[in-house]
Amino acid sequence: MARLPRLMLAGQTHHVIQRGNNHQPIVLDDADRQHYLNQLHECAATHKVAIHAYVLMDNHLHLLATPEVDQGISQMMQALGRRYVVWFNHKYGRSGTLWEGRFRAALIDSERYLMACMRYIELNPVRAGMCASAEAYPWSSCAHHLGRRSDPLINDHALFWSLGNTPFERELAYRELLDQGLPEPERLQFHDAAMKGRPIGSPEFLKSLADKTLLPLALRPRGRPRKTQSEAELNEPDPI
Repeated sequence: MARLPRLMLAGQTHHVIQRGNNHQPIVLDDADRQHYLNQLHECAATHKVAIHAYVLMDNHLHLLATPEVDQGISQMMQALGRRYVVWFNHKYGRSGTLWEGRFRAALIDSERYLMACMRYIELNPVRAGMCASAEAYPWSSCAHHLGRRSDPLINDHALFWSLGNTPFERELAYRELLDQGLPEPERLQFHDAAMKGRPIGSPEFLKSLADKTLLPLALRPRGRPRKTQSEAELNEPDPI
């Protein structure tokens, strides 16, 4: 079956997932983690992609990112994947692929869903039981957003800045959002949308996307499409 083309647009925010093949680790130690993030920083700058949030887990990566050109994220992830796999395979004396196929991505309606998606990403280690608080995990953007450190990889989204007029106000507001957590239905919505390549947004947002692309934006019901009344009448048997 042919692969469906991704819906990726310049100036729009995307949730990106990259997973290890067969759930295998993509990083084995802190040197791997730092090298991966360094390469991500370089590839994002080269292909003009703003990274707003991230978390690097043992066997997968989440990003919240906005490209300047339609193919920016694809070019960034392809370059990152090639460079990192060559380095990783050489270091560990292995060969072959590291990734579970191509990366997954979904467009995000920034006005409604961006801050929730940031929480989804940065709370990942807490949900996995790897730390008690999101900012304690060193391989995500959470500590940056809470003012614990400055992360050179992060280009804060305008909506994050709108949380307050000062760094202290923004950090306090985001802390309150993190403390609210994320309901399980919302977590599943972000995960499923990215895995299926479906945008998340209001009806108005989806309509605006439909005006820019020929790709289908809504899930079609299973089974054959229902016949119209005229089609049904044409297929009726002749009267005896």
